[in-house]
Amino acid sequence: MASLLRAAAAWGQFPWRSYCSRGAQGKLSKDFVEALKAVVGRPHVSTATVVLEQHGRDESIHRCQPPDVVVWPQNVEQVSQLAALCYREGVPIIPFSTGTGLEGGVCAVQHPSCQGGVCINLTHMDRILELKPEDFSVVVEPGVTRKALNTHLRDTGLWFPVDPGADASLCGMAATGASGTTTIRYGTMRENVLNLEVVLPDGQLLHTAGLGRHFRKSAAGYNLTGLFVGSEGTLGLITATTLRLHSAPEATIVATCAFPSIQVAVDSTIHILQAAMPVARIEFLDDIVIDACNRHSNLNCTVAPTLFLEFHGSERALEEQLQRAEEIIQYNGASHLSLVKKEQYSQLWAARHNALYAIRALRPGCKNYTTDVCVPISRLPEILVQTKEDLKALGITGFIVGHVGDGNFHCLLMVDPEDTEMICKAEAFAYQLARRALALHGTCTGEHGIGLGKRQLLQEEVGPVGMETMRKLKAALDPRGLMNPGKVL
Repeated sequence: MASLLRAAAAWGQFPWRSYCSRGAQGKLSKDFVEALKAVVGRPHVSTATVVLEQHGRDESIHRCQPPDVVVWPQNVEQVSQLAALCYREGVPIIPFSTGTGLEGGVCAVQHPSCQGGVCINLTHMDRILELKPEDFSVVVEPGVTRKALNTHLRDTGLWFPVDPGADASLCGMAATGASGTTTIRYGTMRENVLNLEVVLPDGQLLHTAGLGRHFRKSAAGYNLTGLFVGSEGTLGLITATTLRLHSAPEATIVATCAFPSIQVAVDSTIHILQAAMPVARIEFLDDIVIDACNRHSNLNCTVAPTLFLEFHGSERALEEQLQRAEEIIQYNGASHLSLVKKEQYSQLWAARHNALYAIRALRPGCKNYTTDVCVPISRLPEILVQTKEDLKALGITGFIVGHVGDGNFHCLLMVDPEDTEMICKAEAFAYQLARRALALHGTCTGEHGIGLGKRQLLQEEVGPVGMETMRKLKAALDPRGLMNPGKVL
């Protein structure tokens, strides 16, 4: 807890604060706001309080920290001009797309001498720029969401499988290094981004793999694409991403299975993976969330620790996979797999993705405090069992869901945002859980990112040399510290 409070106290200590060019009371000058309007047009700039507040928060527990102004560029040329203008005047830039993040990544960190800066909302740039089905690649702008892309791909026999649950912006997913339920088979955004178009802090335009290139592999120089994937808007603004597409599966089978304990459920997961079964999804939900999902999403699952599984392949291969999975599960002490009817697939996965809202319905008025650890698969049983015991002792409504095939799971605690004591208890729990994951050679964040709240944990994870290397990279690309300040480092 003390470490978290020390980290919070350091939020305002960034070099960018001395560069901000302001008018009276630290507000952006009227001339500067007029200059923004000259770039994007008057209708695409807003200083309305309600708009600023909408852009100062995401889905996390972090309090709203609004920017000074929101702008909506229509093309990459305008983004470049906006960045150059902000860089010249020393004004912070906060990228924004759908606002579905969970670590406060869009909050405009406040400081007495430099308020929120400029939020650049990229959702008006919503074109699918280039589709190459024969090369299994597509280029999209920031306003294109994963559902919109897959709707566009419906008749091509291809799809983009990375599925974080929310209908997030694909460029935003690249910026946060997102993953989700299908990672076990198709990988994270890090494995599925081939190239990025990035506007650097001073307005220069970078194509991380070269202009128009979409190859599957390369040994040419440093991996600039990998540098920007997961950078959380701290190095530049992603204005287009080239994605790797995949063949839609010939056939799909979905099943559920209830277990007598968390231990048995996770042991079964490990044995399924050890059997080299090409499972596409394997999701864990504890008894509390199963009960909530039954009520909220009209499911009829046994209230017990449960796995949701999905298999992709040919009809014949799926039969073999299902039989082997059944044998493993029965060997571990569960009864049997329950097949889900095809017409209910979408309902089941929607229930999984809406688990947060199902739990919120149990505690109206509460917000979610989310954890996001990931450990080596072999250490998953011990940390899950211990975490469940800690949750019971905590005295706060909470539950566990997880992409257990990756060793990644989430504890979501429902807290009253006005109850300081409850929030402190949740913070202490989250910090203890992250430290336990680090002790097991895991990570403090499997997919949500560092954002505002995990910077101290990042330092513990990568060590002083790792942090210094990151700071040098940040300083080289963003010497004035204007890109999404206060996040990650």
